[in-house]
Amino acid sequence: MKKAVHFGAGNIGRGFIGLLLSQAGYHVTFVDVAAPLVNDINTLGKYNVQIFGDRDKTLVENVSAINSNENLDALLDALVEADIVTTAIGPNILKFIAPNIAKGLTKRIATNKTPLNIIACENMVGGSTVLKNFVYENLADEVKPEIAKLIGFPDAAVDRIVPLQKNEEKLLVKVEPYAEWDVDIKGVVGELPQINGMTLVENLGAYIERKLFTVNTGHASIAYLAYQKGYSDMSTAMRDEEIVAAARSVWAETSALLIDKYHFDSEVHRNYVLTTENRFKNPNLSDEVTRVARGPKRKLSAADRLVSPATQLLERGKTPVALAKVIAAAFKFDYAEDKEAVEVQEFIKANGIDAAITNFTGATPDSKLFALIKANI
Repeated sequence: MKKAVHFGAGNIGRGFIGLLLSQAGYHVTFVDVAAPLVNDINTLGKYNVQIFGDRDKTLVENVSAINSNENLDALLDALVEADIVTTAIGPNILKFIAPNIAKGLTKRIATNKTPLNIIACENMVGGSTVLKNFVYENLADEVKPEIAKLIGFPDAAVDRIVPLQKNEEKLLVKVEPYAEWDVDIKGVVGELPQINGMTLVENLGAYIERKLFTVNTGHASIAYLAYQKGYSDMSTAMRDEEIVAAARSVWAETSALLIDKYHFDSEVHRNYVLTTENRFKNPNLSDEVTRVARGPKRKLSAADRLVSPATQLLERGKTPVALAKVIAAAFKFDYAEDKEAVEVQEFIKANGIDAAITNFTGATPDSKLFALIKANI
């Protein structure tokens, strides 16, 4: 049986990537530091995944787990024998798993010369490349050439909502029906992985921006507008016709950009947007408004989900009216329990909104984007 090592045994790891790997015929070894979770996986050796609203469950078998804090040797051996390695741990944790991956790869190339692909399945752009850079920082110079030859780090775009949940059944994960896993075929080393649910694509950037500027932009837009109206959860906000209309205006702008830039089929893309809207309306997938809106400093940055599409539209001679309104709403997100929100508000108080717009978005006072944002503050 083929062997997969997956970092992150949480709900997303088990309910998305681990599920697909198991269905593709891999024995999945989850790597985590949560001892109770690791123990449950090893004791049961299986778990269920259930689509919200369905009675049926999908049984996931041939799974085990390693506590990387307590059993490093087992992890290194698993990396030596692995046919594929994946992660779903959160972007900020990649640097912490890199030293152990570096040790495992160094041990691997001494005895196992078969190619291996390591895919970071994170909600970020270029996650595998980021992980690769962290790994290479922990490698000795003499092993880097062979590892470069044998180990691929293809970037990926992933999308599946797995909300916070508490279930009576141990290890059960409830997920939405929709799932997308796109992998850059150009980054794959050796034989192409055959995994149902994984799509190997030539132009990953198009799919990354499609997801970022549709799902992430839409989610953030709804959250910032909902916060201004005092809503606490996303599904309730999606019953507000004004908010839905505003989100649709944002999607109209990002759709125009994506179709123009990447030549997506307009009807296919329209269905993608409709699917996204219906996902957000699903009460089973609802999330807290403040959780979706958190991190405004990052979300307001020039390369992220709000400012980037607005800037690209302006470069194409189009005016991002709806996006500008959402960007302005993000500057009003003053949730006291969010560190970045506090930082943004303190900067505004100390320096004024004009300086804040330039500082956080990169838009200069003489730019059209600056004027559009300022008009909505």
